[in-house]
Amino acid sequence: MSSIRTDLTGQVAIITGSTSGIGAAMAEALAANGCHIILNGLGDASEIESLRAKIASDHGVEVRYHPANMLKPDEIADMVASAEREFGRLDILLSNAGIQHVSPVEDFPAEKWDAIIAINLTSVFHAAKAAIPVMKRQGKGRIVNLASAHGLVASPFKSAYVAAKHGVMGFTKTLGLELAEDGITCNAICPGYVKTPLVENQIADTAKARGITEDEVVRDVMLAAQPTKKFVTYEQLAGALLYLVSDAGANMNGSWISVDGGWTAK
Repeated sequence: MSSIRTDLTGQVAIITGSTSGIGAAMAEALAANGCHIILNGLGDASEIESLRAKIASDHGVEVRYHPANMLKPDEIADMVASAEREFGRLDILLSNAGIQHVSPVEDFPAEKWDAIIAINLTSVFHAAKAAIPVMKRQGKGRIVNLASAHGLVASPFKSAYVAAKHGVMGFTKTLGLELAEDGITCNAICPGYVKTPLVENQIADTAKARGITEDEVVRDVMLAAQPTKKFVTYEQLAGALLYLVSDAGANMNGSWISVDGGWTAK
């Protein structure tokens, strides 16, 4: 009989950028499998509290919120330390926080470049740097980085995002090698287009950059890249995450799962 387990009861997870969109859905999926959660991200305080309370109530787990700013390494380190202070452990780190800006390189604001690299790439380093000692003390841990199809291929007008996500992929591979004998795995999930608030904003920005309508952006730019012609769903991404953090994913390391409707198969 198989000894594979997907029960995460008693485990603790930090999910950056989890107050909405993909991150919130990932937090919900982990909580549904018994995992205690530390939420992180921006938003209205009352809405964040409602989300926190709902996840806790729906799934009977402890849910905390930490307001760490992904531009501030000390706050990221404190977020990780808070997991050990409050729960005595940290089993799963999902680095999901991200921002986007769409513009030709010659018009790309330098401050937007710096912010995208800092939040989408550098914060991934700082979170892992803080989490690894905790996981090593336990002898086990799962680090999952939410990359993108743009970590594997490029698109025009997204230079900072593509550069950051390619960096996340390289960092993921490096951690997989460094931690291979410590009981800690590091992998990435590479979604295609998911209809998140971030993507909703990209539709308008891309329409402006390309001089086309928003409907044309969805049909001819976004979903043109995905042979299935369908947006990736939160549930499909959650399925990939649950595999990577379960016993079934224990020998998946320094690698990635593409959930992109066949985009990067071309």
